[in-house]
Amino acid sequence: MLLWISLAVAVAALIVLAVLLHGVLGGLGRLRTELEAGARELRPVLEQVQATTAAAEQRTRARANEG
Repeated sequence: MLLWISLAVAVAALIVLAVLLHGVLGGLGRLRTELEAGARELRPVLEQVQATTAAAEQRTRARANEG
């Protein structure tokens, strides 16, 4: 009798762990998808910031060379 109860508890624990693992892996997949989408949306902004920074550096160098 004790063997069957122990077996039932072990099976229930495995089921709970499988459900938790499925939830964690699903959450990680959704997080990865959201991060990729955010990177795609921010890439043009980053490129614009880099271009603006490069232009400002060129202007600063040109002014330094004049004076």
